Amino acid sequence: MRLALAGPAAGPARRAAGAGVVLAVLAGHGWLGLQLPELMVGEGAGPKAMRRIEVAFVRELAPTQPAPAAPAKVQPAAPKAAVAAPAALPASAPKVTPESEAVPEPRPEPRPEQQEPAPPQPALAESLPQNAPMPEPAQSAVAPTQPSSDEAVRVAEAASAPRAASFDWPPSTRLTYALNGYFRGDVQGQAKVEWVRQGARYQVHLEATIGPSFAPLVSRRMSSDGVLGPQGLQPRQYEEETRQVLRSARRRSVSFEPQRVVLPNGKEYARPPGVQDTASQFVQLTYLFSLRPELLKPGQTLQVPLALPSNLDNWVFDVRERVVLDTPMGPVETYHVKPRREARAGGDLTAEMWFAPALQYLPIRIKIRQDAETYIDLMLQRAPQQSAPP
Repeated sequence: MRLALAGPAAGPARRAAGAGVVLAVLAGHGWLGLQLPELMVGEGAGPKAMRRIEVAFVRELAPTQPAPAAPAKVQPAAPKAAVAAPAALPASAPKVTPESEAVPEPRPEPRPEQQEPAPPQPALAESLPQNAPMPEPAQSAVAPTQPSSDEAVRVAEAASAPRAASFDWPPSTRLTYALNGYFRGDVQGQAKVEWVRQGARYQVHLEATIGPSFAPLVSRRMSSDGVLGPQGLQPRQYEEETRQVLRSARRRSVSFEPQRVVLPNGKEYARPPGVQDTASQFVQLTYLFSLRPELLKPGQTLQVPLALPSNLDNWVFDVRERVVLDTPMGPVETYHVKPRREARAGGDLTAEMWFAPALQYLPIRIKIRQDAETYIDLMLQRAPQQSAPP
């Protein structure tokens, strides 16, 4: 049976009911924004967002066969005494001329002093002992009285140029992901990671939104800005900005100076070699695996110092199993890399990654956890996009 309001009060009653629905929806969105965990919600106001490096992504990256981990060893020439005598020929074979019977002289082995020395291996963060205290920073060419000046940036760029030239950094790249997760129910959204560079300067941007793209409930941008150095990425500034329904934008910032790292709460740490931030860690691991493919094998372990908005500490990453993931480009072989630290309520976020050697060692899946039940899972949605080669 259908009930209808009669009389002059019907119109106002319908309008009041409609307004109540709208307010209920807005209140529900606001409650969800307030309740989403730290993986999407920041704290405190901060400086203005950094100025982005603008690039055009003009081509798609196709899977390729990655380079081998190391060249095959060349066996030394056999000594003269080890040369076997020619085998006896069958009776029906034609007679062999004396010239063809002669055994060629073996080439002399090069003397030790003629052999080229092996190239030095890069100094990587995984050489740090597990659970060791944070190392003191290396001596800086910049005076401590001017830790954040433009001169410090120029010195860092100049110092990094010879080493950066020895590694073929990929062009600017954009990864687009579908976002799925769980927080008191299933959540969906979108995410993207952009790696952009301009000479010796780089930026990494990770942007994630929960809800429809035209009206997201919560969005977060995490950005790293720095230079390319002898150990890969050298962050200068990390910023994150969170926007949510019915609340003002919130920002946090981490400053990386030549001698120290300053967190949003003002706490300072001595800057360790190879330190990374929340956004740069993904590209830094890609750099390490590209330079040293043998590290991306099940059973390998490496350490990276991470400066998160809450603290600075050594993080241990284990290379787990080989996994073939279905992607828009077909099945792609990946290696699962997981931090040894477990996610727990009130602790640091953890990010496990799946790196694809056939796609320039890019992370085609990223899973960020707040605790055992709360997470967002990013899976590659389309082929990676890249700028034109420099």
